[in-house]
Amino acid sequence: MRAFVVDKYEKKGALRLANVPEPELQDNDVLVQIHATAVNLLDSKLRDGEFKLLLPYRPPFVLGHDVAGTIVRIGPKVGRFKVGDEIYARPRDHRVGTFAEFIPIDEADVALKPKNLNMTEAASIPLVGLTAWQALVEVGKVKPGEKVFIQAGSGGVGTFAIQLAKHLGATVATTISAKNADLVKGLGADVVVDYKTQDFERVLSGYDLVLNSQDSTTLLKSAGVLKPGGRLISISGPPDPAFAKTFGLNPFLKLVMRLLSRGIRKKAADLGINYSFLFMRANGEQLSEITSLIESGAIRPVVDKVFPFGATGDALSYVESGRAKGKVVINMEQ
Repeated sequence: MRAFVVDKYEKKGALRLANVPEPELQDNDVLVQIHATAVNLLDSKLRDGEFKLLLPYRPPFVLGHDVAGTIVRIGPKVGRFKVGDEIYARPRDHRVGTFAEFIPIDEADVALKPKNLNMTEAASIPLVGLTAWQALVEVGKVKPGEKVFIQAGSGGVGTFAIQLAKHLGATVATTISAKNADLVKGLGADVVVDYKTQDFERVLSGYDLVLNSQDSTTLLKSAGVLKPGGRLISISGPPDPAFAKTFGLNPFLKLVMRLLSRGIRKKAADLGINYSFLFMRANGEQLSEITSLIESGAIRPVVDKVFPFGATGDALSYVESGRAKGKVVINMEQ
């Protein structure tokens, strides 16, 4: 089968289109013919080796974390799906590789595709949808009437998280450039801060939860907009000791995580708020919950551009440019 392969860890490294063996199917796997996939900054970070201490993929390996497609074969222990089912998923770590024609996925990571989405739209959802769900529902436990600040509202995670927070009954603030104000207001944002002309820490205060996706400077500023007891959840780091323990890291890496997060953990303690690092994980049950929200109309996909499979490298470059509004999708059938 054809797949885009990373031959070695390299900053701004190239992807190579190659013929690779068809993957083996394990007992609990479904084999999916991929109709569409999506591009995330996580893909470029893995290609560049930024996460090789946490996710030590051995080159050559195939990138890609989102998939929408059709099941063409099932393992002997699969009970929830059948051949012909249209599904979407974020395959679990160490088993990613959706920049390809086929992929085996553990059935626990899979959900039926929302009936009201086509394959291109569905492929835009899994990674950002699960990230937002785990941040706002599982960890953040957002309640009606709370105030939630979601950074970078026009990005992939941001466009989904704004809609989810509104569905949960929150008042939502976000940062964007002025040209994207109508987009995020249409998704449900109540307070829009233009990061080019305004400092959010001077505009916002008394918030219950912040979803941070930016750099360490922005993370430290974000702590100041929370009220005592507020929750600061970061998907961009730094990882904290709780994450290191959950992830089962060795003692050296646990020490590294403790040192990296020392500054934000101290500030959080001084302010009486809670800090946690979120590294999203595959979860088919949660994705099924998201399917219900999409089919009810509570959440809609936001797709910026669609690239053909042969232009996967161009799609990755476009995401890295920071200009994308919502998600960038690769259509395998173009």
